[in-house]
Amino acid sequence: MSSQQFTPESRAKGCRLANDVFYGWWIVGITGFLITLMSISVFQGLGTLLVGLERHFGWSRTAMSGAFSLARAEGAVLGPIEGFLIDRFGCRRLILVGYIIMGIGFLMFSQVDALWQFYVVFLVITLGGGLGGWLANVSLVNNWFDRRRSFALAAAMTGVHVGGFLVPVLAFGIDSHGFRWTTLGIGVFFLAIIGPVSKLIKNRPEDYGMRPDGEPLIEPDPDQVQAALDVEYEPDFTVAQALRTPVFYMITVTHVSSSVSIVTLALHLVPKLIDTGFSLAAAGVVVLTYTAVAVPAQFAAGYIADRLPKPPVIFTLLIMQSTAILIIAVAETVQMVYLFAVLYGIGFGGRIPLLTAIRGDYFGRKAFATIMGMSQLPSSLVMIGAPLFAGYMFDTTGSYAIPFITFAMFGFLGAFLMLLVRRPSAVPA
Repeated sequence: MSSQQFTPESRAKGCRLANDVFYGWWIVGITGFLITLMSISVFQGLGTLLVGLERHFGWSRTAMSGAFSLARAEGAVLGPIEGFLIDRFGCRRLILVGYIIMGIGFLMFSQVDALWQFYVVFLVITLGGGLGGWLANVSLVNNWFDRRRSFALAAAMTGVHVGGFLVPVLAFGIDSHGFRWTTLGIGVFFLAIIGPVSKLIKNRPEDYGMRPDGEPLIEPDPDQVQAALDVEYEPDFTVAQALRTPVFYMITVTHVSSSVSIVTLALHLVPKLIDTGFSLAAAGVVVLTYTAVAVPAQFAAGYIADRLPKPPVIFTLLIMQSTAILIIAVAETVQMVYLFAVLYGIGFGGRIPLLTAIRGDYFGRKAFATIMGMSQLPSSLVMIGAPLFAGYMFDTTGSYAIPFITFAMFGFLGAFLMLLVRRPSAVPA
């Protein structure tokens, strides 16, 4: 039954369950689950998968980093297109298609026998992740919340850290069964669950007679929904209007400066820890530690940012994240590694939802995915070279110190830039 067949009252009722829970919170739970799958397979667990490939094939870290860099080039090209498709066709369709592609990609991963095949497979997985992964999921949550946007995004993005909790499980799977059976299992699981899960996804609360945060529409007539939102809720920037604001570029630069170290660590942290003397399982425990710290830090940051100006909160978190990167760059003892884990968990965990939420606050919901895609374009371009640079420096110097220190400096610069960010005073004409 389509939403047009419901009365306004029944649509509003459909956004709540028997215990009066706003359906947006169920959307948060669904996206948290989907982000967890992304995290364990292509983010938090990526370094563990690469260790499995290194052991099996003996490929160099520079060569394997090249696949990641090529995938970032793909993401740079497709990012704005993916955002447009999400805004045009809705999050639900893109999530369904994206996770099907990722599932197929992991089935292909289990059959890899040559480096060029790994490159092709990683491009397929990245395509699926771009279409239905991070951007589609955070756009979905952004559609359902306004006043509690930061907290809702923080709750959904705990999936990133739940994936970190599961890294030891992934490591155990690779140690005991090898990368082939492990990636085959991931692919089968993706394909088995995405159909039922996608049926639970609803794109916007307005389709069910409600505003974000569960507030009923003053005028429940569907023809008046958008007009009511434009007047009484938040401004909705078009892409062109957002691009004419200085704050768009300031947030973009800050995002680049903070994400360059995160994507590099996603690829190289576990290999770095193994070089320091950790076993694969022990390295997974380090990931587990900063994940355990990141979860409460993320909820706290979301709660605080819904009540205080976001720029100084983001500044504080980025300082902590960058300090952690400096520490791991020179860490030679277990104590230093775990100091990194604590600081990184707080900084990385807290800043993840806020750099997304601030875009929703400043630019609205109408073209959010496309604006996010445009804003992530520079990050994707920088990410092409960052992991490759780190891998090359390790292969030539035997150390990650130079790239990690460099990326920490970028992080400090982005943190101070955030102090200059101000909300646009009006939508540009």
